[in-house]
Amino acid sequence: MEIWDVYDKDRIKIGETMIRGSQFKENTYHIVVHVCIFNLEGKMLIQQRQPFKKGWANMWDVTVGGSAISGDCSQSAAEREVLEEIGYKINLKDKRPSLTINFEVGFDDFYIVKQDVNIDELKLQYEEVQQVMWADKNEIIRMIDNGEFIPYYKSFIELLFDMKDCMGIHCKDDIQ
Repeated sequence: MEIWDVYDKDRIKIGETMIRGSQFKENTYHIVVHVCIFNLEGKMLIQQRQPFKKGWANMWDVTVGGSAISGDCSQSAAEREVLEEIGYKINLKDKRPSLTINFEVGFDDFYIVKQDVNIDELKLQYEEVQQVMWADKNEIIRMIDNGEFIPYYKSFIELLFDMKDCMGIHCKDDIQ
């Protein structure tokens, strides 16, 4: 059983928790985290979900993702999800999400990390992940078109790839 902290629209904890799968009260939200690891060649590490996984079974997704559990902040949830799903220890202590997208009942925090990872040394969580691989932007877009990848907006995938080298909406070199 997974317990989530509950937040208001301004992302402030309201002092309540809820059980995953239960009904949200009006104007309450939770945090979901995603980590997109890019290698030095500019490819994203992607994972294929297990065929028995509820929601998007057998489909490919960004490196990792999951909900923050009670007591987690966004960064600790992201670190925990990376360790649980692919067995890789990552430190996001001083890192903010590269992008936060509001959705109906929560906040999707996306962390973009540039780091070479040896996928042969990863320990995949059997309950979640069947395999991982490196993919470039065009491969992921082709997989979306073919129904193999979770149907993110293709422009969103392009944005993640555009942001892999810079924090924010433009590169530091472009700031006047």
